[in-house]
This record gives sequence, C-alpha cells and structure tokens, in this order.
Amino acid sequence: MARKPDQTTHKLGKALNRKFFDRSVHDVAPDLIGATLLLDGVGGVIVEVEAYHHTDPAAHSFNGPTPRNRIMFGPAGFAYVYRIHQVFCVNAVCEGEGSASAVLIRALQPTFGLDEMRARRGLEDERLLCSGPGRLCQALGIGLAHNGLALDKPPIEMFARTEMPDVVAGIRIGISKAVELPWRYGARGSKYLSKPFAK
Repeated sequence: MARKPDQTTHKLGKALNRKFFDRSVHDVAPDLIGATLLLDGVGGVIVEVEAYHHTDPAAHSFNGPTPRNRIMFGPAGFAYVYRIHQVFCVNAVCEGEGSASAVLIRALQPTFGLDEMRARRGLEDERLLCSGPGRLCQALGIGLAHNGLALDKPPIEMFARTEMPDVVAGIRIGISKAVELPWRYGARGSKYLSKPFAK
C-alpha cells in the first residue's frame, strides 16, 4: 500500500489499471507525465518518459522477440526491466499483446520515501535522486526481479495524475537510431528532469 507522502502537497489519483496501458504507446507516454510510480511505497511523480514503438529501430523489440525482451510482446500493463551499463531501466509495456511497445520511465519527482532513496543513492540532493532512468531504478530499488511484474498491484503501484501538467515533447536521449523522433515527453520546467528540453 502507498504510504503518506514526504511532501504534503502531493495527492494520489486513482490507481491505474492494465486497460490504461492497453492503448497506443504515443497516447500512454504523455498521459504518464504527472502520474505516480511507487515500488513498496517508495517513489514519486513521473516527470519524464520516452515512447518506443515496435516499428522504431531504437526499440528493443524491433528485431523480434528474445529472452531479454519477451515481456514486451506480452499483454499491456507489465514492467519491462533491463540492465544497461551496470544500471537498470524500467518500462511500462503498452498496446495489445504482440505489439511489443513500451514507455521508458526516465525521471521522477521524489515524493515518497526520500530517506530510503537517499540511502540507496548515497546523496542528499533530491533533484538528483531520480533524474535519469538508472538513478530512479537505484533510488526505488528496481532490478531484474521486477521484470514482468504487473503495474497494477503491489509491489508496484501506479496512480493517475490529479493535475494536468504542461507536457512538452522533444527528441529522445542516449540513442543512435531514430534520433529525430520527438517521442520524449516531460513536465515543462521541472527541476527533476534528466536533461532540460530545448526551448
């Protein structure tokens, strides 16, 4: 169950169910900005994501199923977790079974369990706790054990946004293919982004 927030101004919306994710990845991605992601009650507000469609050369699923990416080919509403450069990244699988599309969660505004996040990250500055996909996974304690878990029941919980943020789009970060696609979404002006959006 979700704990009380460390930042008292934060309110949780209704729990997101798998139907929320069973839509176009391009609809789900911007709709996740302002939603809340928690693992064992620790987490915060999503401020940055990237969409990856199965027709996209940068998507892990582009060349078909493998043992690593098989979760992407399953039904929507499950976590796809993978390791890269000794860190983990967490994605929300979207669209119908077999589509193999997903949203990478890139950054959170930490609101629940800041003490746990600071201990895991070994730093105090809350702006740096979850400002990047590897950082947020370390802060929340996300690893390969969470690959394939449902996003609509503990230990992972996701809640709808309660306010409509100013969502901005731009090109994705840290990829070498399809770099021109504006499939990165974020909360305009957030100090918790992994990288500011171009003005």
